[in-house]
Amino acid sequence: MLDGKPEIWGQATGVLNFPQRFLWGASTASYQVEGGVTEGGRGPSIWDVFTGLPGKIQDGATGEVACDHFHRYPEDVTIMADLGLPAYRFSVSWSRVMPDGKTVSQQGLDHYRRLVDELRGRDIEPVLTLYHWDLPQALEDEGGWRSRETADHFAAYAATVHQALGDRVNQWTTINEPFCAAFLGYGSGIHAPGHTDPAAALTAAHHLLLAHGKAMRELRAQSAPGQEFSLALNFSPALADGHGPEHAEAARKFDGIHNRFFLDPVLGKGYPDDVLADVAHVGGLESAIQDGDLATISAPIDWLGVNYYAPTRVAPLDDPHAPSNCPLPGLRGMDVLPPRGRLTAFGWEQTPGSLTELLRWLNWHTGGLPLIVAENGAAFEDSVDPDDRIHDPDRVTYLAEHLRAVHAAIDGGADVRGYLVWSLLDNFEWSMGYSKRFGIVHVDFETQRRRLKDSALFYRDVIARNAVPAGV
Repeated sequence: MLDGKPEIWGQATGVLNFPQRFLWGASTASYQVEGGVTEGGRGPSIWDVFTGLPGKIQDGATGEVACDHFHRYPEDVTIMADLGLPAYRFSVSWSRVMPDGKTVSQQGLDHYRRLVDELRGRDIEPVLTLYHWDLPQALEDEGGWRSRETADHFAAYAATVHQALGDRVNQWTTINEPFCAAFLGYGSGIHAPGHTDPAAALTAAHHLLLAHGKAMRELRAQSAPGQEFSLALNFSPALADGHGPEHAEAARKFDGIHNRFFLDPVLGKGYPDDVLADVAHVGGLESAIQDGDLATISAPIDWLGVNYYAPTRVAPLDDPHAPSNCPLPGLRGMDVLPPRGRLTAFGWEQTPGSLTELLRWLNWHTGGLPLIVAENGAAFEDSVDPDDRIHDPDRVTYLAEHLRAVHAAIDGGADVRGYLVWSLLDNFEWSMGYSKRFGIVHVDFETQRRRLKDSALFYRDVIARNAVPAGV
């Protein structure tokens, strides 16, 4: 492995120390890294089908090979160990464990047993996510997340995986970003399965939250001492582009459907009344909610996974009934504005202060629920230099600034217990294919060679010191 120290450490004016036992790690998702889509008994997922549709994925890319993590996980775990990663957050492919969404594949379970054993053998804590968007296509053919039965199938799947790995895994996350699975998959259509039906998106959102609650019931029933259970939500703070009540109202609408709609039911607060009013004209939600659902969804979690990349700038429209340019169900009378300032290669605004404010708000809004930053990172235009190195100073700066933002939130009283960088590896970035690189480890997708970027070396030193440079 490469050695070296990014210049930021030599320029540091001091360090900010994190609490003892702060959990450091890196994250991936099964379809983005595994490959091996027809191996080991795996059945097709909605992403296998979606990537085969014309014009859906940049350059017609698929996850058929991705990072070949299915075969190369021992090499990748060695990289994690060399970086000193205490934790690795990964997702299980439902299609690999249950090819039709219902019937267990022992081959699939055995694969994840081997992965977890490899991690344990290197003293790396497995942080297992049960669902990161790759629904078995067989279940989508029966209605997917539009069908209430999918929530029951998910609960059975969760119980199966826990029975197989509960003696090896202590950290469990049910679902990653139900916002994306519902609103991008069934509303805007830019993610699998590619539907464009706002009412179906709201229905899917409710069923995803219901699936989380039902799975929590199964997991708690089988839990062992020391196990913790969570949900990971993606948050984007709304930045009003002006002052006055109309700008505050625009921010309220976006925050409601993007953030509070998914968070509040989990906290036992139900769907926010203002958001229910915002989406009433869409339909789909009211008919999906049945007696007892909200109680099921509000099953207590041990920590909340916080996925943060960027805020969203919003502004009011003159016509309060005009549809938004942001394709989220129910949004009217407001628009999403272009980001400002320094942008990532994805076009996302770099505003680390919004992460501090988000974590502090979550600490207040949840009543002090423990938080783990389950995803945070940035895509930049990386290249291999003549010295065979990947110098990515923009990513190093991004990580340093956002880690300072996490530290500031902790100083402000937020109970933040960990940070998991997105992502360990360059990977299949959904609709963008392989054009956007988020990894701290570079992957040559032609040869599958791995190279540590400067950001990996920087992150290695952050972990070793349990600290981040205070400034440069």
